Amino acid sequence: MTKRTFYILDVFAEQKYTGNQLAVFRNAEGISEAEMQQIAKEMHFSETSFILSEEKRNGGYDVRIFTPEHEIPFAGHPTLGTAYLIQQEIIKEPVEKVVLNLKVGQIPVTFKYLGEQVDIMWMKQINPAFGTVLDLSSLALVLNIEEQEIDPKFPIQEVSTGTPFIMVPLKTLNGVRQAKIDKTGYFKLIENLEAKAILVFCPQTYSQENDLNVRVFVDYYGIPEDPATGSANGCLAGYLAKYRYFGNDQIDIRVEQGQEIGRPSLLFLRAKVIEKEIQVEVGGKAIMVARGEFV
Repeated sequence: MTKRTFYILDVFAEQKYTGNQLAVFRNAEGISEAEMQQIAKEMHFSETSFILSEEKRNGGYDVRIFTPEHEIPFAGHPTLGTAYLIQQEIIKEPVEKVVLNLKVGQIPVTFKYLGEQVDIMWMKQINPAFGTVLDLSSLALVLNIEEQEIDPKFPIQEVSTGTPFIMVPLKTLNGVRQAKIDKTGYFKLIENLEAKAILVFCPQTYSQENDLNVRVFVDYYGIPEDPATGSANGCLAGYLAKYRYFGNDQIDIRVEQGQEIGRPSLLFLRAKVIEKEIQVEVGGKAIMVARGEFV
């Protein structure tokens, strides 16, 4: 009988017990879809990933990702964390790149090393797609903030690099701190939208080293708030480049997330506009916390 090992990792973390928690299951091909969903619910992390086989197929490793409530085509911290696990526990030697075959398509993850140890991993996301522009007043009501906290110089808009999010530009850290989802308004808002989660951001930060502070609200996916969200920040990177948030169409920045819920995280974002496309990369670190056997 094949042993099914699972691991707990912290992703976008500078040290243990920060960043976003992830459970990764190996040799998961024999686990039914319903059981994968139930395991993700049992774990109650924002996402749980399942490596179906340790053999490459079409140049990559087949992986499925589940939140406690839904299977999703792409998510950032499961992509980085699963690639890290494959490099550390399956390949077991330094490699330049690991490719994951996800429902959204193939996502490459590249590795930067500090000596022999993995330092920062980068994932190249698919080109962002820009959707519905939303009304400022409706988002203020959903977020329980004053309208003047929202920066009118930039649109409130759906953006997707595989999983869509609503980008909401705020002016101050005070506005970010005060944001609190009105669930009735939130579920009414997302009813007819592709995006089911909201990212708010501002240029004020807790740490002077960082460029933006971010919060991501994900009630639809089974938890109120995500401590570190690679897919949402990939959407943000594309948005920042498109609308020249920092004055040009190329960014290379540090983003803090999770401070308000006690899980401080750090993400690195790169994006540049090339002709009509926007190339997006999201980077971060991963740390192993625990491992066990699934029976």
